[in-house]
Amino acid sequence: MHAPLASTTRLSIGSDADLAWVRQHVRQAAADLGFGLVQQTKLVTAASELARNTLVHGGGGHVEITTLRDGDRHGLRLAFVDSGPGIRDIALAMTDGYTTGAGLGMGLSGAKRLVQDFALDSRPGLGTTVTVTEWAAGLHPPRSGAP
Repeated sequence: MHAPLASTTRLSIGSDADLAWVRQHVRQAAADLGFGLVQQTKLVTAASELARNTLVHGGGGHVEITTLRDGDRHGLRLAFVDSGPGIRDIALAMTDGYTTGAGLGMGLSGAKRLVQDFALDSRPGLGTTVTVTEWAAGLHPPRSGAP
């Protein structure tokens, strides 16, 4: 099921300053949609990890931040896109502790645990797209006629 889109913002990821801007934008978008503080923090943490991967491993790219509306539900979809070398072994890359750099190896697997929906599409030599979706909690009013 695809939720109707409300709006999409595209932000470049090409420097450390861009990483800060992505975090700030995601936090504000989540707050505007009614995400609670814990949910905002989880989403911003996942976005930070994925934006850093886009910059460090993908050589830069962009994120598409899309607000979603489905009836009374509100959500955010974040798609991190790069044209870098891609991921040769996705299963290995999703393993806790795996790293190709100096990090802790918690980026992809950690980000996956922080969000409701996680999808990774990567082809060696063609780049990587990681898409995460989170729906605001507590925005489900009772249906009419509910006890």
